[in-house]
Amino acid sequence: MAASVRVAGPPNSNFLVGYPGISATLPRIEGRVEIRPAAGVSAPVNVSLVTVSLQRRESINPAAESMIRSQLSSARKEMVDIVGKEMLLFRCPQGRESESVLIMDLPFVIFIPFGRGGEEIARRVPPASLQLDKRTAETWYEIVVTVQHSHAEQRKYAFPVPISRYDTLSTFGMYNRPESAERVSDHLVSLGITLPRWSYGPLDPVSVFIKLSPNPDWLSKAKKVTIQSITVGIEEEVIYNHEGDEPKRSVRVLAKHNQSVGVRMPEAGYCTNLGLVFPSRELRDGEGVLPRGKREFPMYAVSGFTTTGTLYKIEYYLTVKAKMSSARDIILRQPIVVCPFDHAGCKEEMEAIEQAARDAAHISQDNPMLPAATILKAGDPAGLRALGVTEVGRLKKPLIE
Repeated sequence: MAASVRVAGPPNSNFLVGYPGISATLPRIEGRVEIRPAAGVSAPVNVSLVTVSLQRRESINPAAESMIRSQLSSARKEMVDIVGKEMLLFRCPQGRESESVLIMDLPFVIFIPFGRGGEEIARRVPPASLQLDKRTAETWYEIVVTVQHSHAEQRKYAFPVPISRYDTLSTFGMYNRPESAERVSDHLVSLGITLPRWSYGPLDPVSVFIKLSPNPDWLSKAKKVTIQSITVGIEEEVIYNHEGDEPKRSVRVLAKHNQSVGVRMPEAGYCTNLGLVFPSRELRDGEGVLPRGKREFPMYAVSGFTTTGTLYKIEYYLTVKAKMSSARDIILRQPIVVCPFDHAGCKEEMEAIEQAARDAAHISQDNPMLPAATILKAGDPAGLRALGVTEVGRLKKPLIE
């Protein structure tokens, strides 16, 4: 008999417990697989085996950026990967093909890897759920329950679960240390920049200190150089198939600010502070309505963020270009980290992360102390009551207590 299968999370919370990317919070998927009769209120279900796993699905189609090319191009490239381990929740006793059950509640916990990875791909923190415009690249996760009814019949049930990453929060100390870089052109002028911090989210201010310095060994030539303008920009670079033979790069300028200077190079050099606001994506439509999001993807106020999957990688750069006469232009690209949450949102998460870490300190990965499974077999006197049914004479009627 067919089964009705669903996955329920912990009371008043999501399936996802903890913060992926932050090992102290032991990020994990907690829930309960619930199996009930699908046809007929009390027709028992034959169950031989039940397993649960967390699957990551990734797909790319770089040609989707162009509508004409996408119609001519080959199909999407896809991959499916199991995150962590597949868990066996139920197996019927040896010598029997299946168990006839009325109710089955099977608690589970799947720990999400939080290691740095390196050679051990299975220990890498999985990338966050993301869908780029026109579905050029996407990553999403599903809890997949496999129910085997007999040797011949096996069915899979998938339940989407969005996953975010929290290791790029702009409030972490490692992103709040100044970063500096320098480039030289023609041996006449050097361009140096300093970023006070290097993780940004939607609508966060991005400020950069810029210094153009003449080469003291070629001072007379360097002083003839005119600084025409300085441009600061933010670039998004998507690398499709970055681990494959033919990576394809797509670079997009997200924001740009140009300042005219028109000054001869001073002997002491030229310093300025330039800034821009990291662009944010409007989530509401023209009438101010927040559209219903897709269950697989969280709603982000940025189109993308720093992430590395198997089929694609997204990187961000702060670019500074000094346009000069009597010397070559200098372009400097400094890598930055883009977080899906703004600075205020990151601050709000910090307290919850600390609490999640305190809660996780009492949990053992080897023995997470799950509640006992509930299995009521056909013929169990409590089985009909649990389904809200009672037998009057030989008829089954709704139970009114």
